[in-house]
Amino acid sequence: MASQPEFGKIVVFGTGLIGGSFALALKEADAVEEVVGFGRTPATLKAAQELLVIDRAGINPAHEIGDADIVLVATPVAQMPEIFARIAPYLGPDTIVTDGGSTKGDVVAAARAAFGDRIGQFVPAHPIAGAENSGPAAAHGNLYRGKKVVVTPLPENSDEVLDRVKRAWALCGADIYELSPEMHDRVFAAVSHLPHLLSFALVHDLAVRDDADLFFTFAASGFRDFTRIAASHPEMWRDISLANREALLGELDSYRRQLDDLRDALAAADGSRLEEVFGIARRARREWDGSARREGGAG
Repeated sequence: MASQPEFGKIVVFGTGLIGGSFALALKEADAVEEVVGFGRTPATLKAAQELLVIDRAGINPAHEIGDADIVLVATPVAQMPEIFARIAPYLGPDTIVTDGGSTKGDVVAAARAAFGDRIGQFVPAHPIAGAENSGPAAAHGNLYRGKKVVVTPLPENSDEVLDRVKRAWALCGADIYELSPEMHDRVFAAVSHLPHLLSFALVHDLAVRDDADLFFTFAASGFRDFTRIAASHPEMWRDISLANREALLGELDSYRRQLDDLRDALAAADGSRLEEVFGIARRARREWDGSARREGGAG
């Protein structure tokens, strides 16, 4: 006799790469009975259902939230406040809400405003996995396998609620880590948000030149590796940049100081300083790369 799935109903807002992959992973693990999806357009939800990402499309949160085990909000972070406000009146006593946002301070603030004294039912999370493609067709069940998911627990979260969210991500194959929301935003401003900003800036600089075609003709693997993330979703990264603005500005200022240092060394033909910086960076990158490979990568 087959065992009962760990989760009855999962509701996913945003059935693309992040939300859709969460749904598919739980389905492939036989860990969920039913997945209901909400999205911005009927066409997206139809595609998600045809691809078996979801079992059916939701129409009204009032009819779907109360008996859901977990609600995952996997939309751009700027859309989350409105979604939290829509679902808050319908939370069942055992319904847990989590998210897949790349920033946490703003998301937690929006959740507190919407959920009030039921904030303990919200567990913030951030899956460190992604790709340049979006939409239901980009979702796949092994996206999170061996990847990190950071949960940023709130003081109001019970151990049972926290463990339930961790278990869902673990069933997706993820490795679970904990950070405070504040530390999360500080860390990811440096290692994720700033690199995206730099990548977008470099490609934009070349794209608006009169002879842009000439530069792109000769761009090779180094350019491709550095700018891969500039193919990411502009709306999503606009929202992330604004949501984590303070931490990102601090990291951008720090990076500008590094560039100024390198510019001064270059202007002074100071080869020793250039080699010193390059050497420190090389060693740190190689050590990190070896560690990341042993851990299966961070996504």
